[in-house]
Amino acid sequence: MRRPHRWTRLSLVMEVTNIHEAKTHLSKLIQRVECGAEVIIGRAGKPVARLIPYADAAKPVRKPGAWKGKIKIKPGFYKADKEIEKMFYGEDT
Repeated sequence: MRRPHRWTRLSLVMEVTNIHEAKTHLSKLIQRVECGAEVIIGRAGKPVARLIPYADAAKPVRKPGAWKGKIKIKPGFYKADKEIEKMFYGEDT
């Protein structure tokens, strides 16, 4: 008994083309990508590249002064440890 064909995400969302066809019809493929499609470019039946819409890299959201008043530096924080000073500078410090 034959099983019914299962559609994969690849077959529903992406178009698969070979390298020669991609070189010949690049402008048409780019138009499809601009409309939201993804194009897989293959060589000898194996996928080697994916053509997708360009998206700007997300910039990190930094809010200057967000930690103001939330961090306290205790007295002596900047004072060097005597043991560490001995390791770096020797016994005479």
